[in-house]
Amino acid sequence: MGAAGQLRRRTRARTPPRRRADPAAASASACDDDVSCEACGSGDAAAELMLCDGCDRGFHIFCLRPILPRVPVGDWFCPSCRSPPAAAAAKSSAAAASPVAKKPKQFPLVQTKIVDFFKIQRSSLSEGSSESKKRKRKPAGALVVSKKKRKLLPFVPSEDPDQRLRQMASLATALTATGAVFSNHLTYQPGMAPRSANRAALEAGGMQVLPKEDAEALSQCQRMMERGECPPLVVVYDPVEGFTVEADRFIKDLTIITEYVGDVDYLRNREHDDGDSMMTLLSASPPSRSLVVCPDRRSNIARFINGINNHTPEGRKKQNLKCVRYDVGGECRALLVANRDISKGERLYYDYNGSEHEYPTHHFV
Repeated sequence: MGAAGQLRRRTRARTPPRRRADPAAASASACDDDVSCEACGSGDAAAELMLCDGCDRGFHIFCLRPILPRVPVGDWFCPSCRSPPAAAAAKSSAAAASPVAKKPKQFPLVQTKIVDFFKIQRSSLSEGSSESKKRKRKPAGALVVSKKKRKLLPFVPSEDPDQRLRQMASLATALTATGAVFSNHLTYQPGMAPRSANRAALEAGGMQVLPKEDAEALSQCQRMMERGECPPLVVVYDPVEGFTVEADRFIKDLTIITEYVGDVDYLRNREHDDGDSMMTLLSASPPSRSLVVCPDRRSNIARFINGINNHTPEGRKKQNLKCVRYDVGGECRALLVANRDISKGERLYYDYNGSEHEYPTHHFV
């Protein structure tokens, strides 16, 4: 069977009805209609619904982690079939013995240790949010704006320095337990994709440019982090979900929560990687230049925010963040932004298939 035949068989793409009755084709078509994605349970988007060549189960390319930018040509195997049973059992055993499988040891709530861990300016933790102090109160009339002109907002740090220490300690706990170090920028390591590969101009279909005012809001968030004024978030450990993130104060719609950062690598190098936290950075043309963000070794709080499939009613209800990719100074950047008001104590969920399918029409611009 040729590559084209494999593609049709694996994606279960619907074909136009035949002019003459063909019992075998009718039977195959009925079988195709029964195929659904193992991740989201939906049989929609048939052209993007692949069948594993090992177990014959269906998976949407946008439900996989990492997301595949397009249906691959040739044989494809799901994560379960890629790992032999013995390797899977060993992995399960290792996970059970991992310190993350039980409640992790808390990072010391000591200011000097937290300052050193995040490499922040030592004078900032004892002060209030300097960025928020600089803001001037605008006249009430200036708050009434057209939705099309709404801008992204920088996050508002907690005013209590002790509360910010607790927030950073919770993130340090999660990073330490998972063997990662803190980074608030995209990183380029030897043997992976170089920084020169991160070119927004390669995005298939084009990538929207982050407006100047929104770029300043993003820079403001980074400056606050460097001073220890972190997003109002806390990382908590859940026995079922593992590490997850909750809002530690009210967060307004359109607030920049964080940038998705980590090591940048070519997607082709990670197609058989079992990492569950990779993020699409560049869906390139040609596909060989597509990039992903890999936060397993260097990352920030974005790594612990749960991705959710918004193709299901339950997913759409829980989703409170939007994953969007922008051209910032010619480079691709992925941001997690509030897509509605978020209450204190609410867990954060972003649409891990949104950056591939919805970013050209999202409501931020």
